[in-house]
Amino acid sequence: MEPIIEFSGASITLTEILLAALLVLVAIIITAIIMRRGRSTEAQELRRHLGEMRAEQSNLQGRLSQFAEDSERRDANFADVLDTRLAGVSDRVGRSLELAQTRTGENLSKLNERLGLIDQAQSNIKALAGEVSSLQSVLSNKQARGAFGEKQMQDLIRAFLPTRAFTFQHTLSNGTRVDALIHMPEGHGDVAVDSKFPLESWRRMVEAEGSFEAKAAKSDFRADVLRHIKDISRKYLIEGETYELALLFLPSDAIFSEVHSHFDDVIDKGFSQRVVVVSPTTFMATLHTMQAVMNDAEIQKNAALIKREVSVMSEDVARLGERVARLQKHFRQADQDISDIQISARKITTRAKKIGKVEFETDSTETATSDIESDLPTLKLLSGGEI
Repeated sequence: MEPIIEFSGASITLTEILLAALLVLVAIIITAIIMRRGRSTEAQELRRHLGEMRAEQSNLQGRLSQFAEDSERRDANFADVLDTRLAGVSDRVGRSLELAQTRTGENLSKLNERLGLIDQAQSNIKALAGEVSSLQSVLSNKQARGAFGEKQMQDLIRAFLPTRAFTFQHTLSNGTRVDALIHMPEGHGDVAVDSKFPLESWRRMVEAEGSFEAKAAKSDFRADVLRHIKDISRKYLIEGETYELALLFLPSDAIFSEVHSHFDDVIDKGFSQRVVVVSPTTFMATLHTMQAVMNDAEIQKNAALIKREVSVMSEDVARLGERVARLQKHFRQADQDISDIQISARKITTRAKKIGKVEFETDSTETATSDIESDLPTLKLLSGGEI
């Protein structure tokens, strides 16, 4: 055969082409057969997988149904629990609100009470401020300040001593007038009390600013006190009329303590001038001692009268003892007479019983009567008479 196709020096005949085509066709047929067989296997595998998927889907649907039921049940339980808890929370919140309201009411009530107390305290503070202002106005005036100290001294004296034991604004024999004169028992002399302590100098010393001014004010205060002590000693210590010591009343325990602490030379000078500085507290102790001295003197003054009355009372007691002894003797005699009467009564009763048991005869009756009369004792009265 003639070649039909030449390619690169090689010739291809029709037979070769047909043979090649046949081979290709056979290969295609074989491939198709193989592929069909493969498809059949795949189809079976696919059908098996589809069956498994349907079973899995059915199982999944069952599980989804169960999950849905469980979810609904859980949702219902959750709703119940949530409702219960919400109810509990609401109840607790309600109780808490009620308790908070009650406590708030109580707190408001207490707050109102405290506000009332605060208002009252403010009123008291205002009143106290007014009193302080009044006191400051008193202390700012020298004359009023002296009257304040004198009034305090007079109140203490009135509280401890009887009215007859003191005199205010008493004029002494030398013509000077003392704020108070305490009348002591005879032989002691009256005690003069002065209440005009130089508080003005003290105030200037307290209010002084700077060391130089304070030193000058302190020196002025010392000089004023010493001068006043000297005046008291000169005016109020009168031999034969007043006591050998006079008192300078200081109307403040704080100032008294300060004077004793920082002005001991003034106190010593006062003792040497026979003038004693006293505060309200020490003045009360002094008045108490004076009261004891007055009471002791009053007892000694009435000692003779008391002794005489005791002697008379002793005689009365002795006389009472004698009369009690006589009365006791009469009581013993009366007791004896009563005992004799009881004996006679018993005998009469016994004989009366005997008489009731026997027949009465004249002789026996007379004999019994004579026996009874012989047994009756002679009764003596307290006056000594007979029955």
